[in-house]
Amino acid sequence: MIALLDYGSGNLRSVHKSLLKVGAEVRLVSKPEEINGADGMVLPGVGAFDDCIQALRKQELLDAAREFIQTGKPFLGICVGYQALFEKSEDFNSCAAGLGIFQGKVVRFKERPDLKIPQIGWNQIEITQPECPLYRGIPNGSYVYFVHSFYPEPADPSIIATRTNYGDVFASSIWRGNVFATQFHPEKSQRVGLQLLQNFSELTRA
Repeated sequence: MIALLDYGSGNLRSVHKSLLKVGAEVRLVSKPEEINGADGMVLPGVGAFDDCIQALRKQELLDAAREFIQTGKPFLGICVGYQALFEKSEDFNSCAAGLGIFQGKVVRFKERPDLKIPQIGWNQIEITQPECPLYRGIPNGSYVYFVHSFYPEPADPSIIATRTNYGDVFASSIWRGNVFATQFHPEKSQRVGLQLLQNFSELTRA
């Protein structure tokens, strides 16, 4: 069973629907005690970093997510759920501290005359960790769907699982141990995204 954290994020329903489509058993979780018995956890997210962190804290899910990660069971962060794994964000003069699972901060794309911010639409991923189980059956150079103005800069480059070029080359996903996270939206990325979610679901049953 996968615990899908419900703290009011806009992409919750589409993530839920996509997980069900790949055969996952999913429980919507809005308080810590509902996590009991979960084999995996997904933290979705759209919008502002501070809003995500404050909503999780209000529902006592911030510490619960940190504690779940420490169990060694598979964890997947999506978009702002990826950014939340880091220490802090430059998102709208953010003052909230992230989960701090990884060192690094969340930064904004640099202004360029030929670059639209936010990045909205399809872009390619270069898989830098081919052994990452999340990308099993997914070809290098696959297109996935992004909606974001900010992205994490990991202090440790060895955790970067994919890179993407949008004016700058940035870490579009990471992997270390049981923790996986994507800046792109698997639930909007059609066949590739469903394959990724299926791979994650299979990890929770291993």
